[in-house]
Amino acid sequence: MGSIRQSRIEEVIREELSMYFQRNAREICLGAMVTVTTVRVTPDLSLARAYMSIFAGPPKEEVLENIKENASKIRGEVGRRLKNMKKCPDLKFFIDDSLDYAMEIDKLLKK
Repeated sequence: MGSIRQSRIEEVIREELSMYFQRNAREICLGAMVTVTTVRVTPDLSLARAYMSIFAGPPKEEVLENIKENASKIRGEVGRRLKNMKKCPDLKFFIDDSLDYAMEIDKLLKK
């Protein structure tokens, strides 16, 4: 369980990433719809792990690879918008497969 500050930073980074992906969907997300579901920040605030759901577009892996290639650009943009932080955490991106997992369990339970 993280601190209140850590939770607030996670939420602010999640919101900023969501807005960034909305503004740059064609360039960064290759036209896919990307939803940032969760952001987890380490206790020392040096690393943020962003979990994303990717819908409607090129294969998820291709979109994720393009996002990872542009991670430094994304971090710079998010860092400029986080004015009250001394340093923006490094960003690592992952596909959030919890929705797929939940649908699979639901399908198994219905059998």
